[in-house]
Formats: sequence, C-alpha cells, structure tokens
Amino acid sequence: MAYFPFFIDIGGKKGLIVGGGRVALHKLQKLLPYGALLTVVAPDVSEELRQMARENDICVINRKFEPSDLDGVCFVIAASDDREANAEVGRLCRERNLLVNVVDDRDACNFLFPSLVKAGNLSIGISTEGTSPEVAAELRSRVASMIPSDMDAILDYLGSLRPLAKAHIQDTGRRAAFLKEMAQICMDTNAVFDAQETLRRLESYVHCEEEVRTEGVLLVGAGCGSADLITVRGQRAIRQARVLVYDDLIDQRLLDHASERCERIYVGKRNGRHSRTQEQIQALLIQKARAGGLVVRLKGGDPFVFGRGMEEMMALRSEGIPAAYIPGISSCVAIPAFAGIPVTHREISRSFHVITGHLAGQDAMMHPEDSDIDFAALARLEGTLVFMMGLGQLSQIAQGLIRAGKEASTPASVVHGTFGASVEAVRGRLDEIAAKAAEVQTPAVIIVGAVVEIFI
Repeated sequence: MAYFPFFIDIGGKKGLIVGGGRVALHKLQKLLPYGALLTVVAPDVSEELRQMARENDICVINRKFEPSDLDGVCFVIAASDDREANAEVGRLCRERNLLVNVVDDRDACNFLFPSLVKAGNLSIGISTEGTSPEVAAELRSRVASMIPSDMDAILDYLGSLRPLAKAHIQDTGRRAAFLKEMAQICMDTNAVFDAQETLRRLESYVHCEEEVRTEGVLLVGAGCGSADLITVRGQRAIRQARVLVYDDLIDQRLLDHASERCERIYVGKRNGRHSRTQEQIQALLIQKARAGGLVVRLKGGDPFVFGRGMEEMMALRSEGIPAAYIPGISSCVAIPAFAGIPVTHREISRSFHVITGHLAGQDAMMHPEDSDIDFAALARLEGTLVFMMGLGQLSQIAQGLIRAGKEASTPASVVHGTFGASVEAVRGRLDEIAAKAAEVQTPAVIIVGAVVEIFI
C-alpha cells in the first residue's frame, strides 16, 4: 500500500475514540494538541483517561459502542481491548467513508497513526506503513533530540519575518535567501533576534550583495569515542560551518554532517607528530574567521580539558574575533565509565583529579622530584587519579607515585576507547600495571584508585 502523509486540520472537528484503556489514552494524548472535539465511548474507562478527559473538556460515554456514535464525526480511532469490536467499528466506518484507524490491524485502517513529534506549530509524522512501529518510535526520538528547545518561539518569530521581508525585499530570490538564512541561524543558535538586530539584518539584504552569515569561531567538543557522543548543539554547528578545522582524535563520521561547500582542514597532533604547531593553528583560525562565515574548531573530548581551547579563544578574542564554546564529553570521565569504572563513588572516592600524563618526564622513575608532576602531592590524595595522554610514560607515572608514598598495591587500570564505542581495559596493581598494559594502544586513560575494583 502507498500511504501519503497528508496534514489535515482537525481543529474543531468531531472525533471519536472507541476504548477506555491504555491504548485509547495514548491516542488521546497524541490528538489533544490539535484541537479536535473528541468523544470517548467505552464501557470501562481508566481513571487516568477519565482525569485527562475532565481536564480537557472531553465527553466520556460509559457504554458499548453503538453505530449511531458515528453520526457527524470526521474521524474514528478504534482502540478498545476487543479486536472483534475494533474490526466492526472499522467496517462500519469504511461503509460510511469515514476516516478510521484500527489499532494493531493495518488492513482495517484507511489512515495510519504516525509516530508524532509536536513542538508548537511544528508537526512531524513518521510512519513505516505499519511494518515496524519500533523503528518509527526510534526515529521519532532521534528527530525530537535535534529540535531546539525554543522551537515554538522560533517558529513564531520566523512567521513574523515573512510579511516584513515581503515589504522590504522586492527580489524574490534574495527574499528567500534572507528567510532561509534567518531560519538556519535561529535553529543553530536556539534563539531569536530582537527588533533592532532583525532590522539590521534585513537592511543588509536590502542593500548588500553578500548574504548575512553567522560570524566568528565556535570551539566544539566532539566528545570521545563514537560520533553519536557529540552534543546536538555541536552537531548543528558542524552543519552550519563554512570552515571546519578538526583534530586527529575525532570520529571521521562527524565530518559527514558538514555541508558540501564546507572547507575541511585537518590539524591533528598524534604521538608527537604535529601537522601544525599550536601557533599555526591559531593563525589559521584567525585567517579563516576574517574571511567571514562560521569557523568551527572541532576538538576531541572537550576543548577545555587539556585541549588548549582557552589558548585558542584568547588568541581569537585578542584579534577582535567573536569566539564561543560548545562543551564535549571528556574522556577523563567517559572512557573509564565505558569500562565499568566510575571516577567517583560514595564511601570509596569522593573526588577525582585529572592530570596530563605527558609531563611525567623520563627521569620520574629515579627522581620524581624532577618531574613536572608533583607526585608527592598526588600520592597524598585519597580520590581517584586520572592521567590523560600518559600511556607512553605509564611506567614513570606508576613508579613516581610509588616512590612518593602511594601503596604499590593500589588498584590501577588503563583503558583504550575506540570510535566504534568499544573499550579495551587492563586492570592490575600500581606496581604491575605498566607491564600488563604494554600492548594497549593510544589513546588511553590511566586510572589509579580504589574505584578500579568496581565492576559494573
């Protein structure tokens, strides 16, 4: 069958729901925002449905369905617990050419109930033509997560722009470009503009050849591991970017969110091999930002957790370039958790401390006092120690802690995460962890403390 997704105005139209249980309640909840005049007919009506009917001025009739209930209605939902009764309702409706949906019986329906996303004036219906409601529900959840929280206000604002744009921008192409640009900005920033800023942007389209663009640089945390760990806001930023400057430790699938016109520039740093110095990266960001449009600096994990994000932001702002930040899930918490290790746990570890491991130095094993890491201070801490970027110095870190007073029997773990959302974890005592983790690949997180012994 071929179901076309018509959108029909049911505001003020009479609708009938046959049934008073859980399924009928679910259908009622979906219909309520659309303003139909609903009636519920059922011999038994749940208290929850009855309460909802009272709150929304819905007529409830306590008896079995009768054919006369169909008089004057626009659509019918057969949602009782009796399949034969539902089928009979469906047959009578089809005879009268009434729209009818019979739950769990696609052949008895002449319209399907989609999986709905509703946000103000936005309605999205998803259907698999009855083949898999589970897939429709999953897609609904994914779509809903992408909708800005102020969608209702955004749509009201964009609707008010249409007559304004028509009055001021005579060229239909530029008018369409203005409305499209404003919609993209509102969606990506989850905000609307005040009257003064709206007028400024409108005048730019009236008098200038260049389109209004979102300007500046966004430092975006890509999260750690697989692409679906990025925030929704970060994903929106990638889609909007004119230039995407990205690091090594990101899931390459994130690049697929960028538009075809987006310029992609790799500036990765891995195992001491740098494609560009930090100063060159900052100069690149300044250069691209001055060319106009939005530059997205995509960094693995979180830009402000050993990501040198603040250095880049300060460099940009010193040049008068707007710079903002979108956080990401940091590997210092997430990667241990994926391996079943919480960095804190009541009565075991009430704090955790994140240290950059590459500062351990080659002499830390013999002379911990010469290391850039204060092993004596770390050894006194009772919380969890989390070392990032320290796999190459694991032996120095372990011996430095032991020589500074940490018990050799202290639990320790090394966890390597992948872009496929899997992890490889090695556990052991502090004095043996370097040998046990000899085959672990970078990048990896080192955890030291009693929480290592917790298994989820």
